[in-house]
Amino acid sequence: MTTTRIDYKARALKRRKRFAYATGIIGLLLVTFSYYFYQVFFTPNIETKGQRTYVLIPRGADWKTALSRIEQTGAVVDKLSLRFVARLMKYDQPGAVKPGNYELKEGLTNRQLLNVLKSGSQSPLQLTFNTVRLRQDLVSRLAAQVDVPARTLDSLLRSPSYTKSLGFDTTSILTMFIPNTYELYWNTSADKLMQRMKKEYEKFWTPARDAKRKALGLSRAEVSTLASIVEAEQQQHPDERPRVAGVYLNRLRRGMKLQADPTVVYANGDFGIKRVLNVHLTKDSPYNTYKYGGLPPGPINLPSIASIDAVLNPEQHNYLYFCAKEDFSGYHAFARTEQEHLVNARRYQAALTRSGIMK
Repeated sequence: MTTTRIDYKARALKRRKRFAYATGIIGLLLVTFSYYFYQVFFTPNIETKGQRTYVLIPRGADWKTALSRIEQTGAVVDKLSLRFVARLMKYDQPGAVKPGNYELKEGLTNRQLLNVLKSGSQSPLQLTFNTVRLRQDLVSRLAAQVDVPARTLDSLLRSPSYTKSLGFDTTSILTMFIPNTYELYWNTSADKLMQRMKKEYEKFWTPARDAKRKALGLSRAEVSTLASIVEAEQQQHPDERPRVAGVYLNRLRRGMKLQADPTVVYANGDFGIKRVLNVHLTKDSPYNTYKYGGLPPGPINLPSIASIDAVLNPEQHNYLYFCAKEDFSGYHAFARTEQEHLVNARRYQAALTRSGIMK
């Protein structure tokens, strides 16, 4: 009887020890799993080192492609945990991946990042365009930055009815695009993009600017067209643009042809021309200001704000001519008479010849 009672107690003690051991193991596993769970869900996993970091997830991307794009930015600390949480949060399910432009903010946890991606909460991008000559250049530049097919945007710019609805024709529509940096979302539609540019255009033309161009007797489109010529003439030194603008305005007032070399280059469609020759001057085009008087029908580039303001605030002088200085400094020699101009032009032509620039 005593032995049986002792055996029973011994077995009970062993069971308690095994239970305690098992409980300890389970507890340890729970603590370990809870800690890992906490780590992968709530510990920061995005490190940008103070740099603004964005990722573009294209249309049609699956979850693996989306995560690969994010990882390629170099901002993900633990890639394995991100993919683990992505599966747990069902980012791998159909419809979970939303295309767009997203900012990877410093200190985001996996959970926070996945919530942003799944909700489609995009970050606006910085749309920029400058040094644009032709419509197709503008279309390509815009289509490369936003989710707008180039052919769709091009068709709007070519549409007489659509451009008329914005207050332009298919030529003057380019003056609506004021080179600057604009915040908008990647998935902005072609029409919304055009409407945004129209809004920015109206904002740019303040009452003060309108008053100045009216005093010059020019329309908004004409100011931009003249500004495009001024910019093409003086690309290196913006401080000289008001003086160049003053020359062209003086010529317009006197009914003289502008005789602007950049318009001849544009008319010939050869932007590699470094030396305008007589053969180029014979090109029959409304953009050839050696052949036709007044302003060309539209801009020969998208002029910067600085060039537009140079036209609106021209230098007051009596110069009617100018040509590049023979020192190739990028500045120009100005003249009041044709005789003075010919002297300056010969110096420059001689410098070109000495340098071997023949065309």
